Amino acid sequence: MNPIQLKRMQFGNGFIAALDQSGGSTPKALRLYGINEDSYSSDDEMFEIVHQMRTRIMTSPAFSSDYILGAILFKNTMNRRIEGLATSEYLWEKKGIVPILKVDEGLSDLEDGVQIMRPFSNLDGLLKQAVDYHIFGTKMRSVIKQANPKGIKNIVDQQFDYGMKIFDAGLIPILEPEVDIHSIDKAECERILRSEILNKLSGLSKDIKLMFKLTLPTEDNFYNDLIDNPNIVRVVALSGGYTQSEANEKLARNHGLIASFSRALSQGLKADQTDEKFNETLTRSIKSIYEASIT
Repeated sequence: MNPIQLKRMQFGNGFIAALDQSGGSTPKALRLYGINEDSYSSDDEMFEIVHQMRTRIMTSPAFSSDYILGAILFKNTMNRRIEGLATSEYLWEKKGIVPILKVDEGLSDLEDGVQIMRPFSNLDGLLKQAVDYHIFGTKMRSVIKQANPKGIKNIVDQQFDYGMKIFDAGLIPILEPEVDIHSIDKAECERILRSEILNKLSGLSKDIKLMFKLTLPTEDNFYNDLIDNPNIVRVVALSGGYTQSEANEKLARNHGLIASFSRALSQGLKADQTDEKFNETLTRSIKSIYEASIT
């Protein structure tokens, strides 16, 4: 892994931009951007349009390393180019922003109150490709909907098992066991999750480094034990369906936790905006998320 990127990710001020909408979430992201399904007739056309949206975001003057530490990419985006460079190379060489890759292949059906990740079809090949593209780390998501100890343990076990393989490949894994913000027992889900994570961390050697992406907690500063753990590079928060203002307000109350927002980052951006309006909107979003991340 790149030691300069590791130092920036561990100690830098800023947040991580989540630009990793995949096949299932892309149509919704495009609808919010003002582009409906009747504007494209195939997945190839859809991914071309969403790459144009992401390119517009990443090439904006607002998208700056002054505020943004890293950006999470979908595989399709990693394999494309921006201004003649591979997307990951553009981010690091032109913007000074650390490239990260989403590697999971979606969620399994609900079982024991959770949705674990689907089995990987070719993780080794994807990790080799990521290394070739000079990707810093990876991100993979599973979802907790109920405070079921068995299900939550299964999620944490799966995240750590894959995380160790990713670390051994020379990348920093971001483990994302998301707690659904609409869960009726969200606080209890978080309590069980934190306990399982800390139990796993207690068995790791000191040289292993991980990151976590977690739902903004019900109790402020609930994840301080993770933030201070020597195995953890950084703990970042997902917006999880909260509006930008709600997410920023909650984030600002959690000291040491930084954002990794997707919908909250792109809120208000539209395909038909002028470049001036688009950049103004993105600038406001980025600065507000940054301010909430440095508390």
